[in-house]
Amino acid sequence: MINTTNMLKYSFLLSVILVVAGVSETVAQSAEISPQRKQAIDSLALEKVRDLSKYISIIGNKETPFSEAQRVMDRADELFAEGAEMGVSSLNREEIDYYTIRKYFERLMALNYDRVNIQWYDIHYISDLERQPDGRYVGVVTVYQRFEGESDDGLNYKDTTKKDITIYVERKKTQIQGRTIEFWDVLLGDIRVTETTA
Repeated sequence: MINTTNMLKYSFLLSVILVVAGVSETVAQSAEISPQRKQAIDSLALEKVRDLSKYISIIGNKETPFSEAQRVMDRADELFAEGAEMGVSSLNREEIDYYTIRKYFERLMALNYDRVNIQWYDIHYISDLERQPDGRYVGVVTVYQRFEGESDDGLNYKDTTKKDITIYVERKKTQIQGRTIEFWDVLLGDIRVTETTA
């Protein structure tokens, strides 16, 4: 089983290292993103998407204890901007349903299968970060999700879904040793289904 404690520690340490390494800025500095800083932000965004893929795999796994799944859901919630939604599709219907992130996780845990395997792959940017009028930067990362659900009574379902994840990059403030520091933070937004295949 995946050691979620070590995984969560790694994610936290990565964020700290990026801040120390130069993603942070003083308040007086420009709101523009330098090429070097953009590279660090892009790496952090892709790392957060990869973290989300691990969290979804853990939450969906029927062998994951309930208490651990709850902890992972709490951690995964922190990756998202407020109000973000996740698209859910099926080969058995044309409609795409959208749920709040927490609701999606809860539905994922409750799926009527004895075994669930979810893998994300081919994670990459399809839309470069662009500055918005409110000062935030927005981009889009695409992923492919392979879902497999199996039940002991013979119920089996598989599909591959292409999803587009909105990425928000915005400035935040924190206090470090009495100084106000601004830094760029990355949050995930809506996850839209663009294609579902067998």
